[in-house]
Amino acid sequence: QVQLVESGGGLVQAGGSLRLSCAASGRTFSSYAMGWFRQAPGKQRELVAGITSGGGTNYADSVKGRFTISRDNAKNTVYLQMNSLSPEDTALYYCAAARQSGTYYYEVPYDYWGQGTQVTVSS
Repeated sequence: QVQLVESGGGLVQAGGSLRLSCAASGRTFSSYAMGWFRQAPGKQRELVAGITSGGGTNYADSVKGRFTISRDNAKNTVYLQMNSLSPEDTALYYCAAARQSGTYYYEVPYDYWGQGTQVTVSS
């Protein structure tokens, strides 16, 4: 069983930046694909960014050029650097882990989920 704990959310003004972190338990973190998802009120949860065990990345079109996903396997941590934030980025952000590494765009392949961290962007 893998436990994921997100941190780094908060309130920020439009145009600002935040960095989210997700700390994972377990000794096989480096073999997992990791992802960041978000869910805004009244909307479905959507992929924001993913990273494979080998470091390959994919992003939602809405965040390309603004957000960067990265991982530090020595620290069992995945990060999401978010720049040029807009009110449309306001959501609950979740970290997820998939035992089978790959490039994923949907929730289904992910086996473990964190509790989420709130990001609120004011205009």
